[in-house]
Amino acid sequence: MSAPAISGGTSSFGGFTRLCKGLAVVLIGGHIVVQILPSAVTYLALIPARTIPFAWNLITAGYIEPSVHGVIISTLGLLFIGKLLEPIWGSREFLKFIFIVNFLTSLCVFVTVISLYYTTRQESYLYMPLSGFHGILAGFLVGIKQIIPDQELSILRLKAKWLPSLTLLVSAIISVSLGDSSTYLPTLIFGTYMSWIYLRYLQRKPETKLKGDPSDEFAFSTFFPEFLRPVIDPVASIFHRMLCGRSETSNEARGYTLGGAPLPGSDSIEASRRRERGARALEERLAGESLTAAKNAEELSHDGPENV
Repeated sequence: MSAPAISGGTSSFGGFTRLCKGLAVVLIGGHIVVQILPSAVTYLALIPARTIPFAWNLITAGYIEPSVHGVIISTLGLLFIGKLLEPIWGSREFLKFIFIVNFLTSLCVFVTVISLYYTTRQESYLYMPLSGFHGILAGFLVGIKQIIPDQELSILRLKAKWLPSLTLLVSAIISVSLGDSSTYLPTLIFGTYMSWIYLRYLQRKPETKLKGDPSDEFAFSTFFPEFLRPVIDPVASIFHRMLCGRSETSNEARGYTLGGAPLPGSDSIEASRRRERGARALEERLAGESLTAAKNAEELSHDGPENV
């Protein structure tokens, strides 16, 4: 089965898709706006005390990077990871993923900060501007975990399925050591969890007409070391029944389960197809880049004697 075509198209510049380049322009433009007009942060960033009536900042906050290094990391992450995910999901689904994960992450951060205020009575939580694309970047890593979980990164010798967990662990260690975790750590945590919720239960598969990814390889406990999974699985199953019972019933009616058990081979077939699409897309990218480099080298070798 071939990967979905890119409706937005690609360009020769690095193979980056038009959609990713357009979103990169939005990130850079948002950074420039808040640098030229600092007061714009009040209206675009997530400031819990002003979210009502400025409810749109639940959406705009994710696309506002206040720092130079933040906009550089976000832009590069969007371009390079999007180059892998968008051809597999399709441009529409890729954009839908970004919008939903961004909104749900901002909403969860808002509720968390309000809860912290009522717990501690510190007004600094209410007026602290929160923004950045890092929640969506964390969600992209979950997408990579789903598509190519066993792909080994050549530099780190680390399988792709551990990227989300390792990112959260390193971020938590850094935030504790620096004593400044309230500005970005909740966004990373909720970005990771909301993207897993979306991909696990809500994302529609065009080839099967079903929602979500029920495979064991994408269970919540797979974000943790194997020795912790016997503890995580029972807790996760409780929240699964509480939060996703209706979704599970819907999938059962449409053929994912039969008598409370998965249809024979449904999990493994879907997971196998997903991994094959991810591996195929990655191989095509690497082959395309190698071919381009070979052509460039050949052109240089032909032009050399003429220039001499």
